[in-house]
Amino acid sequence: MGMFSKAMSMVWVLIIVCTQGQPLKAPKEISSKLSRNPQSLSLASSDYGHIVHETPLAVFEPSSIGDIRALINFSNSLPNPFTIAPRGQAHSVLGQAMAQNGVVVNMTKLNGTRIFVAPCDGKSPLGCYADVGGEQTWVDVLHETLKSGLTPLSWTDYLYLTVGGTLSNAGISGQAFRFGPQISNVLELDLVTGKGDLVTCSAEKNTEAFYAVLGGLGQFGVITRARIPLGPAPTRVKWLHLLYNDFTAFCRDQEHLISMNERNDSNAADYVEGMLLLNQPPLDLSFYPPSYHQCITSLVTQYGIIYIIELVKYYANNSQPIQQVANLVKELKFVPNFRFEKDVSYEEFLNRVHGEELYLRSKGLWEVPHPWLNIFVPRSRILDFNEGVFKGIILKQNITAGLVKVYPVNRNK
Repeated sequence: MGMFSKAMSMVWVLIIVCTQGQPLKAPKEISSKLSRNPQSLSLASSDYGHIVHETPLAVFEPSSIGDIRALINFSNSLPNPFTIAPRGQAHSVLGQAMAQNGVVVNMTKLNGTRIFVAPCDGKSPLGCYADVGGEQTWVDVLHETLKSGLTPLSWTDYLYLTVGGTLSNAGISGQAFRFGPQISNVLELDLVTGKGDLVTCSAEKNTEAFYAVLGGLGQFGVITRARIPLGPAPTRVKWLHLLYNDFTAFCRDQEHLISMNERNDSNAADYVEGMLLLNQPPLDLSFYPPSYHQCITSLVTQYGIIYIIELVKYYANNSQPIQQVANLVKELKFVPNFRFEKDVSYEEFLNRVHGEELYLRSKGLWEVPHPWLNIFVPRSRILDFNEGVFKGIILKQNITAGLVKVYPVNRNK
């Protein structure tokens, strides 16, 4: 409260108009960081989803964590506090990064904790970790940790998202069956609460705040720092696509692959994800050799849906996991001869979606509506989901589905 009291003693400036039409006055240290620039308001009025559009009264551009605390304390001092929403890269799909008639906090302006990779000398009881500002993007975290030969363990498919943003949701990708989502890979957090307090929390300290803010959609605090566990970084990746025309075989093989990790099998996969290739133009066949495009198109046309297992095995420069990959796929029931493989760097694989983004942006197809739904379906109903939704709705009603991913996650993660 000392910081807020200091702000209250400063000059008051007319800055925005509240919803009741009455003038709202803010301390100069706050008002100087509030923007009503039309361009700033326009950017803060939309998100990746391009479905919800809500205009804030102002955009707050903090240069320190203290600025965020001062803003929250100021709001709490009013008879009718205004809504505050933290915004990183605004990859929400239904307006979660917006604050209609409130204030959006532009986290990208924050100059707080950057990215500090702790010395990994085996002496720390925490193991290898990095302290990362909530406003930092995962691609920058990757670049910084790779300098020390280290890497976070759990990712999203797209890396140009903020740490605070994905930790406010879940952060799920093909590593989740091994390590759980990103919210299961956090050692400690700093956050500014709804009371304006700066709190350090973990599984052992201030646990209620810790578990509330992880996956809390930004409703329980603003994440300003996260301590992320790290492990040794591989250098290369064997990246496979296996094509299926039978959903039961596809599911059985996915379950088999993740069970190998549960058994601590040395041949276990490092990444397992699935996707649908639908008989809807245009087919994205960029992963596959051009000589196979016609064969794959014919297969999709014949069955309506082809199911793809995306399978990855990490390795180091001085090794070739040829036998490990052979052991991974030998019992799998994909369509014969429809196995495709690439060999790329670890960083290239993790950042694979960025190339797709650049292509879509060049075609004007990135800033478009992105309805998106993530759901967990129990194993006992996944076959019903295929029949009822994928076949019964998407195919029979000829609904354009866009990207559809289907992959297994162990409950214990």
